[in-house]
Amino acid sequence: MTELFARLSREFGVELDGEHFAANLGPPLPDVIRAYGFDEELVERLVARFRELYPATAIPVTTMMPGAAAALDAVRAADGSTLIVTGKYERNAALHIEALGWEIDRLRGDAFGADKGAVLAECGADVYVGDHVGDVRGAKVAGALAVAVATGPHDADTLVEAGADVVLGDLTEFPDWLKTR
Repeated sequence: MTELFARLSREFGVELDGEHFAANLGPPLPDVIRAYGFDEELVERLVARFRELYPATAIPVTTMMPGAAAALDAVRAADGSTLIVTGKYERNAALHIEALGWEIDRLRGDAFGADKGAVLAECGADVYVGDHVGDVRGAKVAGALAVAVATGPHDADTLVEAGADVVLGDLTEFPDWLKTR
């Protein structure tokens, strides 16, 4: 991410903080770029270029979050459906899933916060796992159990304050938690 932001900064002659972006993943890219105060035309150009560069830059260095594959396996073992709802551009999210070799039932991208809730409700989700207060908000909007993992930009206390029903240290704890549900 930092490399992508550095390249955009060079190409467009603007200041972008890739370190901050990488440390605070979650919100949709257009919202992040708008926060710099750029006009909408520049926002659209930056987002389009980011999405163009992303597959060749980010996908080859994709690494699996510890516990992610086991969490998906645990959901399937419990006869659940695997649904990934992300703020990431859906086409790029699909490339990550393919690179990781995951088999999932459904993917929805370009959704964050309450918008995730609409997708989760539409899909009938009972439980939603995420690492951002926006994920907790989405689960709550959908009436799903909000399971938060403290591996993202928010610590456990912040996730609890946001309304998480369960907070796990990381995804490696999820399969055992799911067995007790």
